[in-house]
Amino acid sequence: MTGTAARPRIRHNDYSPLSPPEAGHWAPRLPVSVVIPAHGNQALVDLTLAALSAQTYPAHLTEVVVVDDGSLPPLRLPEIRPENTRVIRSGPGGWGPAFALNAGIAVTEGTVVQRLDADMVVYRDHLERLLRWHHLTDYLVTIGAKVFVEPPVLTPEQVAEAVAADRIGELIDLSAATPSSTERTILRLDGMKKSRNPYHVVTGPTLSLHRTLLEAVGGLDAEVHRGEDTEFAYRLAQGGAVFVPDLSAKAVHMGVPAQKRNRAAIVKAVEPYHAQRIPLRRDLRKQRGRTWHTPYVEVVFDVSKASEREVREAVESALTGSITDVRVLLIGPWSSIRTGRGEAMAGQEFELRLISESMRGDPRVHLADTAPATAFPVPFRYRGSVHAPLAFETLERMTRTMTDGRLGVLVTESPAGTEAVMERTEAVSRALLLAGPRETPHDVIRQTHGVRRTPPAVFWPGPDPGSDVPQEKRRGLGLFRRLTS
Repeated sequence: MTGTAARPRIRHNDYSPLSPPEAGHWAPRLPVSVVIPAHGNQALVDLTLAALSAQTYPAHLTEVVVVDDGSLPPLRLPEIRPENTRVIRSGPGGWGPAFALNAGIAVTEGTVVQRLDADMVVYRDHLERLLRWHHLTDYLVTIGAKVFVEPPVLTPEQVAEAVAADRIGELIDLSAATPSSTERTILRLDGMKKSRNPYHVVTGPTLSLHRTLLEAVGGLDAEVHRGEDTEFAYRLAQGGAVFVPDLSAKAVHMGVPAQKRNRAAIVKAVEPYHAQRIPLRRDLRKQRGRTWHTPYVEVVFDVSKASEREVREAVESALTGSITDVRVLLIGPWSSIRTGRGEAMAGQEFELRLISESMRGDPRVHLADTAPATAFPVPFRYRGSVHAPLAFETLERMTRTMTDGRLGVLVTESPAGTEAVMERTEAVSRALLLAGPRETPHDVIRQTHGVRRTPPAVFWPGPDPGSDVPQEKRRGLGLFRRLTS
């Protein structure tokens, strides 16, 4: 592992080079804000705060905010609670865990933000075990462990005493506890070190991350009312985060999993939100011709020296391929184009005017003077020449090659002899975090994800003579031949 001590270079999600200190044998220094979204059920909130009052993480570094998301009667502070605890109302304009979490995060100041459900009895070193990782570097998401039980009748005094004495197992019968389904996945994939999509195990009840990482991805999406934690984790992955489940950070969830009560209804409620916003869920995007909230691939063309005809055909090839959830970004000097009477009917400015007008009204096509540093939150970005239209399966073949090889960058050559590059957004985002002053993002990606060069025939295949390949699948190569003839 190379890089700086503050930001070591972690390959994929293999955080094994990190060595956190042993609980109880180190000196914490980072302030943490524990944010608890809650709707009703004062009794369980009381137990959650009682458990937090007995944490080994220093009280002077801990603030707790309970966000009352429209409870009637309003939630109140119990007698047994951490020293620096308050209740706020989530306010008008929204509802749900994501909205409440954003409201709570906005009024806190901790370097690290800990999200905790309002029905969790955490063990005495829960916060300490998660926070120790954040003292190593600032682009981790730590995930605590939990088991589920039917809520027994307990008092806050009993919980605080049992947590402080590390005797939760004597207070709560854990023999019939339901283990978390995500923990089986975590163990099977070696703590998610071998996972291709580790964000899947972020299910909400207990997770923590640096505030800077949270803010960089835009916080939680308050419009997502089901599965908001997984959607948030997906964006964290695209932002370059590494996911660290720590099964030694234990907790008891007071109540059985929602999926155990009615799995079919929960899945049905979550799927539309994830289908719109998590393009890696290809199983949820089987309908062709749909436009989605977050595309799968962003295609970037520099059109500053192209004709309107070339651009129109290149855009058509991008939007009508085997992958349909695509966004096209056309880069050119749009802000410097003159407006008004008397414009010339020839020249590049004239072509740019025509391009702008021909693309007007298509929400999948965007014009920009420069491309953003990454395609976030779109998972893949293709950069190629506008003079080399894509074949029908080019984007699908390139993304499949990257997925199969877990690559960060794929480089090839178009039929026009120009370079074509597919980038994985999570790799570019992490590289921008880690790159030194004399390094390019691709230098870093070679270490964290890998860079591969592949012959163009793999991505622009020519049909065999006499084959039954449909005409639409030959479109990209046909356009290229017409434009270069």
